[in-house]
Amino acid sequence: MKIFLLLDPPTITAQQNKVTLVNNKPVFYKPEKLKKARRTIIKHLKPFKPKEPMQGPIRLDVIWRFPRGKRHKHQEWRVTRPDTDNLEKMLKDCMTEVGFWNDDAQVVVEHVEKLWSDDPTGISIEINVLSKLKEEL
Repeated sequence: MKIFLLLDPPTITAQQNKVTLVNNKPVFYKPEKLKKARRTIIKHLKPFKPKEPMQGPIRLDVIWRFPRGKRHKHQEWRVTRPDTDNLEKMLKDCMTEVGFWNDDAQVVVEHVEKLWSDDPTGISIEINVLSKLKEEL
């Protein structure tokens, strides 16, 4: 399955949860910017939701295409924050919530890129269900 989410990719990530003390105990919460980013990704994912959650091992290939400014070239690697692992964590959490699979632990192979891009900006996603044996790849 190949999909493209046409949006300006968020730069806030799941790693940016906040903590506060309530009765001298830490309480973790999501800041409003993080909630908004999750809602945006989920809204764009919903039209591509499979009829049934994918089963078995999954390969996930993602390209994050950020809007290019004056200082960068089209297709130049984005070597600044956010980190790819933090971006992927939020995306996979959103894909789990929408119902692409039962658990993001099913993702056993990942390829992630992030780059600056002229239009269109967004997130390119390719999902493949793999055979149960690696030798059959």
